Parts: sequence; structure tokens; C-alpha cells
Amino acid sequence: MARASSIPTQPLPSPSAILELFKPITWFPPMWAFLCGVVSVGVGLGESWPLLLAGVVLAGPLVCATSQAVNDWFDRHVDAINEPHRPIPSGRIPGRWGLWLAITWTVVSLAVATVLGPWGFAAAVVAMLMAWAYSAPPLRLKQNGWWGNSACAICYEGLPWFTAAAVLTSAFPDWRIVAIAALYSAGAHGIMTLNDFKSIEGDRRLGLGSLPVRLGPERAARLACWVMALPQVAVVALLWHWERPVHALAIAAVLCVQVVLMRRLLGDPRARAPWYQATGVSLYVSGMLIAAFGLRGLWA
Repeated sequence: MARASSIPTQPLPSPSAILELFKPITWFPPMWAFLCGVVSVGVGLGESWPLLLAGVVLAGPLVCATSQAVNDWFDRHVDAINEPHRPIPSGRIPGRWGLWLAITWTVVSLAVATVLGPWGFAAAVVAMLMAWAYSAPPLRLKQNGWWGNSACAICYEGLPWFTAAAVLTSAFPDWRIVAIAALYSAGAHGIMTLNDFKSIEGDRRLGLGSLPVRLGPERAARLACWVMALPQVAVVALLWHWERPVHALAIAAVLCVQVVLMRRLLGDPRARAPWYQATGVSLYVSGMLIAAFGLRGLWA
């Protein structure tokens, strides 16, 4: 008995460490995109508000949080170089707790997704598959900045938007909604590239092919700017074609401000990438909501 009692027990992670693992700050983009999907269909909420609430929770605190836990577990060696203070490399989430949390939150996410019906559940399955494929072997899409950033951009912007529209209408969304959601997903690829600037050193040392590593910071930043800007130009053109000039001009104005900020970003992309994410990206997502209201006006 004495020998058994001397065996050390592994400490449990604290709630604060688990919350940090789930990175609440990253929940905003998919939750925002889901709300844009709600606005774009122009359906009166009425008795649909439980679906809205479940969808927002699924998009952020569940699906996105799961993707963060999966990523941190499989990136623990990279984070030990780039961000040693993170919960897993710092030991605040010990042993294999990071993996168990990722698996548990995957199951919980899929269970909650059943509330949203077949469209919502199917979207959650796709999101979970992409989250694990992005970080986990053998695919580990993040090893290639082109594929990895594409997966993230789709899950952060296009998929939540599409899901909201499909759930609230119980049908495949109007092609115009799909087109706008796809364009903002394409632009989000550039946002993901800027996000990779914080991990250049660790990515380079461990052979991860993020675009800042593949192309160098300057070329990657220029690419990110073009990738963010061109889809917004297409959104402006489509809204103008659909006779929504006020919304088109509003997004054009938001884009012009982004271009000004991009010029400053390109002066020192490695140092200013976090600054641009806090300023230019905020303008980018505000344009998403403007576009959603423009779509709503097409049939409201």
C-alpha cells in the first residue's frame, strides 16, 4: 500500500489553462461569419433564435476551440520554440491532457451540432475533419502554407456563413450568398498568412512550410495584401451589379482604408503584422457584415 501511495499522480489542468488552450480571442471570426450568414438570408428570427444561439456557440466556443486544442497539441514542439508560455509546452496542461481535451471537445461539438439539423451537423463534420487534417499527421495541412491557410480560411469565414444560411432556410443557400461567402473565404487566406508571421522562427527550424518561411516575410506580406484586397474588389463589383450601390460603395471605402494600412504594413511586415491584424482585419470583417446586409436587400 505504501508503495502504491508513493506513485505520483498527474496533476489536472486548471480551468484557466484550459480556457487559454481554447484561445477565446480566435472564436470571434467564425462567430461573426455565422452572424453574417444569418443577416444575409433575411429570415425573421422569431422562433429561430435557439438555432442562432446554438450556431454561434458551435462556431466559436466549440468548433473553433476544438481546432485550437488540436493545433496546440500537435504543435507543442513548435510552440516550445515560438511560444513556450503556451499551456502545453509550459506544463500547465500536463501529459496527454491536451490530446484528451481535443478529442472530448470534438465529440461535444458534434453532439451539439445535431441541434442544427442535417445541414448544421454536416457542416460541423466537415469543420472537424478539416481541423484535424490541418494539424494532425498524416495530412498535417499546415506543413504547406497554401493548403493549410486555405483550410483555415474556409472554416473561419465561408463555412460558418454557409452553415447559418443553410440552417435558417433548411436548404442550400442562394448562389449569391455562396459566392460572397466564398470570396471572403479566399480573402481570409491572406489573414492566415499574416498570422503565421509570429511563428517564423519555429516553423523554419522544424520544417513547416508556412508562406512567410517559403516566400520570405516581404513577399508573403505583399501576397497577403493582394489576396485580401482582390476578393473585396470582386464583392464590390457583384453588389454593384446586383443594384446594391450603397453597400458596394461602403465596402469600397472600407477597402481604401485597408490599402492605406497595407502600405504601412509592407514597410516592416514582420514587426507590423500583429498591428495590421488588429486594424486592417477589423475593417475586413466589417465589410463582411455590410455585404451581408446587401445580400439581405436582394429579397427582403
